[in-house]
Amino acid sequence: MRRLRTFFITGLIVLAPVAVTLWITWWLVSFLDGLLAGLASSLTMPLLGRTVPGLGVALTLVIILLAGMIATNFIGRRLIGLGEQLLSRVPFVNAVYNTVKQIVDAVAASNQDAFKRVVLVEYPRRGMWALAFVTGSARGEVQAVTQSEVISVLLPTTPNPTSGFLLMVPKDDVIPLAMSVEDGMKLVISGGVVIPPDRRVTGALNSLRAPGGPAGDATAGAAGQDGPEASGPEKPGA
Repeated sequence: MRRLRTFFITGLIVLAPVAVTLWITWWLVSFLDGLLAGLASSLTMPLLGRTVPGLGVALTLVIILLAGMIATNFIGRRLIGLGEQLLSRVPFVNAVYNTVKQIVDAVAASNQDAFKRVVLVEYPRRGMWALAFVTGSARGEVQAVTQSEVISVLLPTTPNPTSGFLLMVPKDDVIPLAMSVEDGMKLVISGGVVIPPDRRVTGALNSLRAPGGPAGDATAGAAGQDGPEASGPEKPGA
C-alpha cells in the first residue's frame, strides 16, 4: 500500500505541470478563437459550409499585428490620439481606459525597473522578511512628504501572485536579491517549496573557473612552472 501511495504521488507530481500547462494553453486558444468567432464563421460558412477551428486565433493575431504597425507610424499615432480624446469624454469609460493604459505603459516601459528586481522587506513586523517585487520609484506627493528616498514594492500573495499589497518602503530598508523575477514568482507560487539556486554562489564559481579568474591564473601558473621541468634539459646541438 505504501508503494502504491508513493507511485500515485510521484505520478501526480509528474502529470500536474503537464495538465495545468495544457489546460491554460487550451483556455487561451479557446478565448482568442471566441473573440472573432462570428467574423470567422461569416467568412468560412459561405465558402466551405462550416467553421474552421483556429481561424479566430489567426484573425486576432493579425489584428494585433496590424494595430502595432499602425501605431508605429505618424498617421497611426495621430489617429490613436484622436481616439483617446474621444474616449476621455465618455464617463466611466475614460476612467477604465486611463487606468489600464497607465498600468500597461508602466509594465511595458523599457526605461523603468518595473517587476525587474526581487527584494526582501521586513513585513509584517520587525524580524520577519517577505519577498517583494520592485515596481518603481515613488514620485510626486509620496516622495515629497517622506524623509528618505522611497520605492514602490508589490508584496504578492501565495499561491496567487496576481494579488497583493502595494508598499512604499525606504530604499535603504530593503535587501536586493540576485534571483530573477521568474525565480521569485516560482518561490511565491510554490509557497517556498521550489527554492531557486543562489546566483551569488554560481557567479563566484564561474568567475573562479574563468581563464582570467584566480583558479585559472593558478592553473596557468602551475602549468608554466611545470613546463621547463617536464621538458628536461636541452640537448646540445638540438
